[in-house]
Amino acid sequence: MKEIFKQFAENHKSDISRLHRAIKRYDRIAIFRHSKPDYDALGSQMGLATWIKDNFPNKEVRVLGDNHVTFTPRLFPPMDDLSEEWFKKPFLAIILDTANINRIADPRWKKAKFKVKMDHHPHVENYGNVDMVNTNGAAVSENIVNALINFKGKYKMTPEAAGYFYAALAGDSGRFQYSSTTAHTFAIAGYLLESGLNINQVYQKMYQKQLDDLYVTAYILNHFSVSPKGVAYYVLDAQIQKDLKITTERGKENVNIFANIDGINAWCSITEDPADHCWRISIRSKGKSINSVAAIFEGGGHPQASGAKINSLDDLPRFIAELDKLF
Repeated sequence: MKEIFKQFAENHKSDISRLHRAIKRYDRIAIFRHSKPDYDALGSQMGLATWIKDNFPNKEVRVLGDNHVTFTPRLFPPMDDLSEEWFKKPFLAIILDTANINRIADPRWKKAKFKVKMDHHPHVENYGNVDMVNTNGAAVSENIVNALINFKGKYKMTPEAAGYFYAALAGDSGRFQYSSTTAHTFAIAGYLLESGLNINQVYQKMYQKQLDDLYVTAYILNHFSVSPKGVAYYVLDAQIQKDLKITTERGKENVNIFANIDGINAWCSITEDPADHCWRISIRSKGKSINSVAAIFEGGGHPQASGAKINSLDDLPRFIAELDKLF
């Protein structure tokens, strides 16, 4: 076993052992994650579910939460639709990529006999019998795969499971460009590639676009703004979303169009969410940590990739001004 994998195991030895025992003990396992899922949430969820099924074929494994507007079913299978009856018998709940209880997509995790939290975000609250949190991981999939590597026993990583985990890892690290990417991240990616997964197929599914998507990109390129300190942003209100035939969740898909542009230090999408009566913001940064600004505006996340929200466009100038202060 590579030394870099052993280092992670030493830091989380007890949690890895308890997770392993729980998976072996329970015949019914439900895997949860946060609402409005991204690559890491869905990829880690499907990767872990597939890995358990591959190595424990007699266990019943379910995946819970909301489907993604474009990733499902292009990249990930639909979530399971379970009746309340399923949750009346003992089961193990594994909750991924979620720092706080309010963001867990399906509240029925609370009915589990035993609960495991696995995350890579800064700690907010404990809610599991096991809380395996490692903020050094670029993605929670990175932590999960290393835990699986360190299980005692002979287990396999199939190309299907590895493909899901790889999509999660590449997606949450910005294809290994964010500062959260480490030697350990690349070691995990290398381990997944050794499974025989088709990396070209994974990337094609991740970034496949439709013709209508070009019109969205064209609109953004004709309607973006740049602040005095190099903060680029675009605004998509509810009417524009309707005209462009996109949902609120898809509003942030073009945020990285401003990456690698000289003179742009941070970039954001500002998308109206009529259902929650707010404007959702995705923030990215070339170098400076922007999660402190996100925290001011009811959000948070990673140093170079965070989320926030404002209640009105009247708050937008103050938000941009806070980002400008960083530069």
